[in-house]
Formats: sequence, structure tokens, C-alpha cells
Amino acid sequence: MPVYSSVLIANRGEIARRIIRTLRTLGIRSIAVYSDADAEAPHVREADDAVWIGPSPASDSYLRIDAIIDAAHESGAEAIHPGYGFLSESVELARACAQAGLVFIGPGVEALEIMGDKARSRAHVSDRGVPVVPGFDASGLSDAEIAGRAAQVGYPLLVKPSAGGGGKGMEIVREAAGLAQALSSARRVAAASFGDDALVLERLIGRPRHIEVQVFGDMHGTVVAVGERECTLQRRHQKVIEEAPAPGIADVVRERLWSEAVRVAASVDYVGAGTVEFLIDADAADEVFFIEMNTRLQVEHPVTEAVTGLDLVELQLRVAAGEALPEIPRAQGHAFEARVYAESPERGFLPSTGTVLRFTAPRAVRVDAAIETGSEISGFYDPMIAKVIARGADRAAALERLDAALARTVVLGVETNIAFLRALCADSRVAAADLDTGLIETLLPFEAPSPSTTMLDAARNHVQREKPARHAFLGQQVVSRAGSAWSALPGWRLSGTDAADSSPAFLTDDGDVLRAPASSSSDERSEESKRVRVDAALAPDGAVWVSELGRTATLRPLTRRQLMERRLAARHPETAATHPEARASMPGSVVAVHVADGARVQAGEPIVSIEAMKMEHPVLAPHDGTVHLLVAQGDQVRRDQPVARVEAEESHD
Repeated sequence: MPVYSSVLIANRGEIARRIIRTLRTLGIRSIAVYSDADAEAPHVREADDAVWIGPSPASDSYLRIDAIIDAAHESGAEAIHPGYGFLSESVELARACAQAGLVFIGPGVEALEIMGDKARSRAHVSDRGVPVVPGFDASGLSDAEIAGRAAQVGYPLLVKPSAGGGGKGMEIVREAAGLAQALSSARRVAAASFGDDALVLERLIGRPRHIEVQVFGDMHGTVVAVGERECTLQRRHQKVIEEAPAPGIADVVRERLWSEAVRVAASVDYVGAGTVEFLIDADAADEVFFIEMNTRLQVEHPVTEAVTGLDLVELQLRVAAGEALPEIPRAQGHAFEARVYAESPERGFLPSTGTVLRFTAPRAVRVDAAIETGSEISGFYDPMIAKVIARGADRAAALERLDAALARTVVLGVETNIAFLRALCADSRVAAADLDTGLIETLLPFEAPSPSTTMLDAARNHVQREKPARHAFLGQQVVSRAGSAWSALPGWRLSGTDAADSSPAFLTDDGDVLRAPASSSSDERSEESKRVRVDAALAPDGAVWVSELGRTATLRPLTRRQLMERRLAARHPETAATHPEARASMPGSVVAVHVADGARVQAGEPIVSIEAMKMEHPVLAPHDGTVHLLVAQGDQVRRDQPVARVEAEESHD
């Protein structure tokens, strides 16, 4: 007998697909919800039923409790699984479910209220003897009072919103002079993201390691620790690679982490899946400090599943239905998870959007993906598009297997961080488990290798495959269009070299011009190049996307005229003028317009700000002049789309 007849998933992307898989295994009818942007998303097609809940912005769809409850009633759902993110830790959704006679697959209201607020949870666990990072709740304090308390705790300090998570609004303050600006910034982001500008200040640990313990509780009063995960490899407080179990921790420290986590969860009569997060100092791992409790399933739960053999989603469903927790197996082996983001590490991790021309997941490992070939990546939601999970008999084997799987992961059409993930796997400190949350920053700025000869060769082949089709089409027009035969035929040179076989030139995103190698037979290729797989796809705009061993490049074919113009510009740089168009450096929504149309601006002055996937970026004036706006606040823009023209004044000297 299934624990429920039907469950609505109040989420999207890979977590929705992952929950659907378990529901299907248990014989439970799955109901998806979707916004306008997700109408063709894989999770919508894979569910047994799907309900539209609103426009593309999350605030108008996935964050609308009334729309979620209405969708549950409309579809006949018995329970709601919130996944993670969005409304997964919402007290209001839990209450709405109770009022509507629906089961909320999550903890009770009290646990959500206490643990959902960082300041309250900190005070709650501290009163029960759980160690916390030295700091204080800044709610109700003036900036002067905060400065006084901060001096008592000591710098450096971490300022973070009391509500919410995901690293949003966190600010590091290394000395008193930077406190006022950090408070202002953190409050602004907290109010915009969580509707609450309350802050908590904590001492910044020197070389912190971020370790979390997976806990589970049932309705019979049992609370257990399922195991711990290492989540130290982070960028901007967002996890990038996680692993289980945490390496290099003494048994006594591990036992303390587990016991403190169980004590925290039991203090709020916790039911369901939860995660208690701790900091330890990499240079003094005998102390543990409570950070917060996440009252939901975590993104990185697959690594715990990989080493225990458990299905944590199934366990959530059974516990919510009143079943007792089973005996928890001991962890076996080691597992890693790498988060694949639609972003460009080479451009400061700016988000990338567009159509996925090709997605190929590696075999022999677990891949939880939000995308498939043909998927549209928008700027409305989090940029994580897939997770690659690899298990091995020990840590070294698991890490090697993860790196090999990333090398076989192909995403064409949008930029990703796969090459950066491979660089992390290859870092000697990662291999030695010498980890702290600042490690990734030491690898920046990231520069991907230039496209290889095999990548350029694949791009050339794509271009040349297009030529016969174009020539055939033109040849059909010979009888009706005088002179078109000349256009249909390939060129020739006096030297005898066939122009059609000459090596084409390509423009990279960095502005470099690269030549493809001359045509060669398969016999002439090296044995190594034959073993390396190169994937390629042609975009509608004519760009060729190529991927090899996890690195991807976008190569734009240059005509002979374009190549000549670039050579002339390089030969006479003094004649080149700054382009008058200010273009969007990333896709997203225009959240601010800083100048009026027709205003005078100076080079480098912000014109508009664009936000996408939790990031905000200004577009600057290319030179002095008069600005003519091409977009308005609220508009959606593409990467490289002109947002303004800046007309320079003509000189009359």
C-alpha cells in the first residue's frame, strides 16, 4: 500500500524530477506545478499531472501559497512536498496545508518558527548548551549600539540576515571602519530577499570548515543522525562541491557533531528530514559551533544516499505518514556531488541563459538534472541546472570518478562551470582534504584553456558541412537568377589553393581570432586526439559550440571581410572608436535605470543595473556623451543586447 495516493510537488527543476522518481517507485500519483517559463520543462512532462500556477517570476508563481493550495485542491492532491528553496521552510505554507486538510511533507510549525529565524534558533540552542559562534542578535539595536557590541566580540565579523539563507546578504567586516557600509548593504539585500532586514553578527572563524549533519525525526519521538557531509567548498556562501563523510575528522569530533545535531533537532520535537549546520576551524578541529538548522531536504542529500543506500525522499514520505524510522545503516565508501551551474567562471561567474543545444549526461554515475536537450534556461530562477554524484570505495576513488564524470558531461548552448569544477577536483589541497571556505577564492580569477586543435577542427567541420547545403540551394536558383551561378560556386585562387578548403577563422568570446587546422584525414590525426571525444552544435546565430573534456568554447566564424576589418583595426588602433552601444553583460531583468534619457554621462558611469539568478550587475557608459535609453525598468534583456546608446560629441577643431 502506498503511503499516499497523490502528492503535489511545490517546486521545479531537478528536485521536482528527483521527487517524481521516488513517487513513481512507490506507486504514488505525482502532480507538478509550473510557471509560464517552465511550461515545457521536463518535470512538467514527467509528472502524472501538472497545474499552472502563474507568470514566470517566482514571486508570482512558486512563492504564492494561495496558488499552491489551489493547485493541490484542483488536482486532488493528498499531500504537498516543498522540495528545497522557495516555500520549503515556510511557516505560512505549513499552516495553510493544515487549514486545507493537506499533509505538509516537513516538520511542524514550531520547528519552522524557531529554526527558520537565525537569531531565534541561535538563542534557542544556546540556552540548551549547544555551542554557538560568539556573536549577537542585532535586532532593535542602533548602529552605534551594534558597533559597541561588535567591538566586544572582536573583528573580523560576519554580518548576515536573520531570515533566509543561501548566502544572500552576508557581509564580511574586517575592521570597524567597514561596519556601517556592511550593515546598510546587508539590510538592503535582506529586506528585498526575505522581507525582513533583521541581522545577526558573528565572529568570523579563521579557516572555517562547513560541516552539516543529516538528521531525521519521526512522530514517535525518535531523532537520529544519518551522517555528516563536508560542504566547505563554497563561493559567495553558495556550495559548489560536497562530500560524505567529512574527511579527516577525529571520531570524537564526529560523535560530538552527531550528538549536538540530535540535541538541536529533539529540542523542537523535529519530524522529517533536517540538517544541522556547524563550523569547525580547519586549524583547530576540536571545537564545533552551531550555525543554523535547515528544516528541509538539502540540495546535497544525494551524497548521503550514496553512502547509506537510503532514499531520503521515501523516508520523508513515510515519516510524514506516521511510520516509525527504520534502523539507519552505517555509511560505506565515499561520495562527492558537484553542482553544475549555468554561469561563466571566466566572466566573474555571471549567469548564462539560452537554449540547451545538447545535453549529454555521463554514464555509470548519478546525475540529477533540471535540463535536457532543447531546454530553455531563463534568468528567473537559480542557475543550478544539474548535479553530478559519484561514489567510490574511498575518497580518492570517488574524487577521481567525479572528475572523469565531469569530463564526460556535455552542455552546449549555455555556458557552465564544468571546467572550473574539474580544476577544483585537480587542486592538490582538495585531493589532500586541506579544506576551508576561502579555498575557491584563491583560484580566482579563473581562466579556461584556449580551444584545442581538436575543438577548432570540430568547429571547422561544422562550418564546412553547412557549405554544401548552401551551395546546393544557390545552384537551384541558376535558371531563374542571372549571375547566381557565380555565387553558387566555391572560390579559387591563382596559386591553385581551393578557397573552400582554406582554414576558416573563428572569433572567441574573449575577442581572440583563431584559425582552424587545415583539413586532415582520420589517418593523420594523432592517436590521442582520436581517443578524445569532441561534441559540437551549431546555434541559430551561426556560432559553433564545442566541448571537450568538460571545457566548452563558443566559436563564431569570421568572413574574409570581417577578418580583413579586424586586421586593419589592429594595424591602425588610433583610428578605432569606442562603440556607442552599451550592452548587457548578462541576461536578466533591468532592476534600475540610473540616468534619464538624453542626460550627459561620463565614461564608466552606471546607466542601468541588470539582475539575474541572484546577481546584480551595472552596465557602464562606454565613453562620454549623451545617453539614449533602449530599455526601461522591468524589461528582460539578453546577453550582449544593447541597452543604451551613448552619442559622443563631435569635435569641430
